[in-house]
Amino acid sequence: MNKKVLMILCNVVILHNCLQGQNDTLQLSMKEAEQYAIEHNYSMKNASIDIKKAEATKWYAISTMLPQVTGTLDYTNHLGFELEMMGMKIPMNPTSNVTVQASVAISGAQIVSATLGNIAKEMAHTNYQKTEQTTKTQIRTVYFSILAMENTLELLGKNMENMLRLDTFAKQAVTVGISEQTDADQISIQVSSLQNNVNSTRRSVEMLYNSLRLLLGTSVNTEIHLTEKLEDILNVENANKLLDEHFSLTNNLDYQLTEQNVTLAKKQVRINEWAYGPTLSAYYQYKEKIQTTEFDMNPPQVFGLTLNVPIFSSGSRLAKVNEAKCAYKSAVNTMEMVSEQLKVQDRQLRYNLRSHFENYEMQRKNIDVSQRVFNSITNKYEQGYASSMDLTNSSINLITAQSNYIQAMLELVNAQIELEKLLNK
Repeated sequence: MNKKVLMILCNVVILHNCLQGQNDTLQLSMKEAEQYAIEHNYSMKNASIDIKKAEATKWYAISTMLPQVTGTLDYTNHLGFELEMMGMKIPMNPTSNVTVQASVAISGAQIVSATLGNIAKEMAHTNYQKTEQTTKTQIRTVYFSILAMENTLELLGKNMENMLRLDTFAKQAVTVGISEQTDADQISIQVSSLQNNVNSTRRSVEMLYNSLRLLLGTSVNTEIHLTEKLEDILNVENANKLLDEHFSLTNNLDYQLTEQNVTLAKKQVRINEWAYGPTLSAYYQYKEKIQTTEFDMNPPQVFGLTLNVPIFSSGSRLAKVNEAKCAYKSAVNTMEMVSEQLKVQDRQLRYNLRSHFENYEMQRKNIDVSQRVFNSITNKYEQGYASSMDLTNSSINLITAQSNYIQAMLELVNAQIELEKLLNK
């Protein structure tokens, strides 16, 4: 019986560990990583909260123009006090009232403030889109960087295998007396240098995975497996097509935010101008007398209107209007400046994309040539027609060509991502 219980407990523990492992492991394509980040990224969560906050602010501004109702229950006891009047003593009986009062106040400034809520909500929504765009851009950049570094690590691993094989060959050649020890030492140094490159690249890959965890909003212990390959994502044809896309200012999120900021500043001018306008207030009060004295002459129902007209403020209202107008002019200047900056950025990013594409094509050819040269020098070295120095130099040239090729791919993809961000693609 004890054995059966022990087996059941073991199975439960194993099942729990399996389920826990599944919860701490993510297998993501690039699109899946983008979607996961949208749902879990902390910046995205805050941007979503800002939309709700703007909605609440808008309804608060509207509610100030709607009737406000308050209820009051009061009780007064004079503790047996008697009022003396003309030789007569009048007892002051306890009093108790229930009062309900409804009031409303409307001014031009309140009406304009209510429209500000709509603008604030639009800005919060645009900021949410911008945060989403930035998050996706960061995910794509880090995702591709991880694949590129892992590809680099794979190439370095193949180079290491070749160099270890040649290192063994060189040591055997020294043992049988057909080669000098200095030749074997040079290859051993190259092996050690290559091993340092491998270790450094592994650390870089881990740092990139940590960056991806932060962007995804996962814990540091979450295992992430990327399901796409480097060649699946790199699309040179799409990069070239992007150069034919027309740049529209109104489609850019940064420009949309500056436009909305100008509208907001203009509304602020109107709010301050309405400080010269009147405010209309109205109220209705109903009082139910539960206990009262004989001399209570207050009516049970009261209705009143008040028109408040500002007359003189020693120039404070005018100063506020001028201040708002200055802020509006500044917002207009900022919008024009952003417009010119975006146009210049569009031209520069297109130039960068063309340049990185040309460099990518050149490095792609260079890596093929360097690989053929290294293979040829390796064969010659094994046959005794090339020195260890020739082999070392060809190995360094191959590693450099591989590194340049990976860097060229990264620059091409990053240039494509930046232009897509500008075009809001």
